Amino acid sequence: MLYQRSSALFAEAQKYIPGGVNSPVRAFKAVGGDPIFVKKAKGAYLYDEDGNKLIDYIASWGPLILGHAHEPVINAVIEKAKQGTSFGMPTEIETQLAQLAVSMVPNIDKIRFVNSGTEACMSAVRLARGYTGKDKIIKFAGCYHGHSDSFLIQAGSGAVTFGSPNSPGVTQGTAKDTLLATYNDIESVRALVAANKGEIATVIIEPVAGNMGCIVPSDDFIKGLRELCTQEGILLLFDEVMTGFRLGKGGAQEALGIDADIVCFGKVIGGGLPVGAFAAKNEIMSHLAPEGPVYQAGTLSGNPLAMAAGLAMLTELNSKPEVFESLAKKTAYLHEGLDAVLKGKDVPYRINRFGSMISVHFTEEGVVDFASSAKGNNETFKKYFHGMLEHGVYLPPSAFESYFLNDDLSYADIDETVNALKKVNL
Repeated sequence: MLYQRSSALFAEAQKYIPGGVNSPVRAFKAVGGDPIFVKKAKGAYLYDEDGNKLIDYIASWGPLILGHAHEPVINAVIEKAKQGTSFGMPTEIETQLAQLAVSMVPNIDKIRFVNSGTEACMSAVRLARGYTGKDKIIKFAGCYHGHSDSFLIQAGSGAVTFGSPNSPGVTQGTAKDTLLATYNDIESVRALVAANKGEIATVIIEPVAGNMGCIVPSDDFIKGLRELCTQEGILLLFDEVMTGFRLGKGGAQEALGIDADIVCFGKVIGGGLPVGAFAAKNEIMSHLAPEGPVYQAGTLSGNPLAMAAGLAMLTELNSKPEVFESLAKKTAYLHEGLDAVLKGKDVPYRINRFGSMISVHFTEEGVVDFASSAKGNNETFKKYFHGMLEHGVYLPPSAFESYFLNDDLSYADIDETVNALKKVNL
């Protein structure tokens, strides 16, 4: 495939945008080469500026569960835009979406809409601190919760890709209040809690990790985490920016059978538009301004376009729960196909999968945490990524990212993906 126009657009973008991109992983630094510039997308396919058609496995990093340019969502945005794009005032549709979200997700009474997953996680941590009166938080190495200062302490995804997990600009004062535990290792959490007795406000976690590849929590780990937080008066915060409304109507809480104290959501709650949210029981949410003392605000929060898109998306997911089973079956089918081909190639690999999230790791060991994920052979991954791209399959351009399937992907698309892998020289 030719990407001459994409390369030219990237060269031009670098003159005016840092690194030529507005989010680092898009720059292809982890895989080499120039990034692909997208012109449009429909269903399961991306169409780039050079006219290439690509089978998409990122779905805008998760939210496009029903595929690109899903007609009910697009129509809802168009009709709402005719009435105005932003008011900075309350609208009825905010309550309608809030009511629907609360009805779908277990263990929440109220929800606050914001403008991104980063903002949701940042605000949720502030709420947890304000509610508990404690300062410290525990996060897990390799989990990514956005680019707020508190979270850029050995973060995953883009930060790891660039080899700078502790970002310049994060102060020592901020860093000292963020404690790092090991994913899938409950003893590492117990040790931190014991060493910081009575000081920890919240434990924030990707309940199914997606930013060090797809990593599934063991039952003992996730159940132990819930029990420990309950015993110690620590709020368990699920970052469901990726998993919310993807792993089931009730997200990871439903899929894992674990109740979190606070839950964060991302773009899916706005049908793929810029939006986020955090939610909890009344007792916790009552501490949020204007009802309580914990301040959080945003002019674009509850933006009518995002609310309209989100209402259309969640209405369909709520009325068609079979979508989640369909997605899981397609992901299992992809897993089987990739596994069959990779067995015939002379490379070590592991495939992790949960629901409609999946990732391939080129390593001999099982991938259960950040350290084991980081052992993957990135040179092999580069060959894999570019080889698949050459045959019309767009995968995440980083070994530290989960794939996200959308339900417009057909079994024929998955067969084409598996056949593409047969042609790739690893």
